[in-house]
Amino acid sequence: MVNHARTASWLALAAATAVVLSGCAGSGTGGDPTDVNPEGEITPREISWLLSRPADGGVITAMQKIADEYAADHPGFALNLITTPDRPSYIQKYETLAAANKLPELFDTDATPFAQKLAEQGRMVDVDLLLDDLGLADDYREAALNYQRFDDGSLYMVPFEFQLEFFWYNRDLLQQAGVSVPATLDDFAPMCEALRAQGITPIALDGADGWPLERYMAYYPFRQAGPEYVQKLKTGEAKFSDAPGRAAADWLYGLGQAGCFQEGFSSTGYADAQAQFTSGKAAVYNIGTWELANLATDELDAGVRDSVDYFTLPTLPGAVTADDEYVAPSGIGMAVNASTYDPLVRDFLAFALERYPAEVAASGALSPTTDAATEIPANATPLYTRAIEQAGEVGEKLAMPWDTQLDPATNTRLQQELTLLVQGDITPDEFVSTMDAALTENVGG
Repeated sequence: MVNHARTASWLALAAATAVVLSGCAGSGTGGDPTDVNPEGEITPREISWLLSRPADGGVITAMQKIADEYAADHPGFALNLITTPDRPSYIQKYETLAAANKLPELFDTDATPFAQKLAEQGRMVDVDLLLDDLGLADDYREAALNYQRFDDGSLYMVPFEFQLEFFWYNRDLLQQAGVSVPATLDDFAPMCEALRAQGITPIALDGADGWPLERYMAYYPFRQAGPEYVQKLKTGEAKFSDAPGRAAADWLYGLGQAGCFQEGFSSTGYADAQAQFTSGKAAVYNIGTWELANLATDELDAGVRDSVDYFTLPTLPGAVTADDEYVAPSGIGMAVNASTYDPLVRDFLAFALERYPAEVAASGALSPTTDAATEIPANATPLYTRAIEQAGEVGEKLAMPWDTQLDPATNTRLQQELTLLVQGDITPDEFVSTMDAALTENVGG
């Protein structure tokens, strides 16, 4: 259930901070985004990182260990982690601090229009120049860096992750329904109907969090029109009623009519959706390689373990993107505050970014770089290794998650309307009309 009071408060504050931010455009705070190797003494002090990551997650665990190692050789240094895993709350804090010119040395951000405005004001260090100066640029996966880039190709965020998003499926359940893996997106609805006829839940969905259903909204436009559609949509240059958006609305409405998602999907949380798949009650589950430990090791229920496989995003007839191009996120990126960037921050980043890949790879995760081989857990199934190896076969174009692209107000409305659309409470025509109005209100167009 949506907390409307909280949402309204958050949106109002986000809008207010955006106004303040636009009012100080070009003001800067004295830093030079291109001076990535400033002269001067390295004077240890505490620096802070404003994060939107799980406190016990792999990124924070690895970076805290690295920071402790750095501090051992630099008495007086400390890395203060300011953690707000809840994304809406984080965005509120981040944009408020940005408006007040009080962002810390390091801060998390997606490649949003808000972040691009900060970069245009000279408030973020140029990461292309920084990685090149540190001698690390060639180590990073191209896809990991591209995910962090703004639409103009500039790079102001460092990636700390690399994930691939798959459709995990239960071979036995599909076989029971007499269906194959979807060859195209249009094969989803018939697959769902066949599974429903056998009393099987077709797709497990975390509907409570909004973003998993929003992934589905991104798929049809990506195959039909490429990544450019959402780039234009978020600036008001395109509309939801344009052909790619309308096709997506029709497709999602059709998924709802075919009963693709479990009953009560809108109130099903992350853990419960995953449990429906891992217990063998649902045939398909769309999630990323961050869940490999639960889907490709002996942690998975023995009753379904040997039946689990995955397929990548299906294509469409006449698709403008290739089969090997799909959602491959490198997570929220880390920006470097230009106004507080000094020899200490540079030295710490040089130390940390060189050591980080090995640390994260040792945890069984993919590194955003190609120079650290992922350590496959002893309890892994063959699927784990296959998924890791797939990281080297990702194409150039990326299907960007729309929740990282759209402004907060439009994104919130989109998630609400998508639920109504799939439930059949509104028609595709009503959906695109409402979303076009929201887009016009929030970004113009």
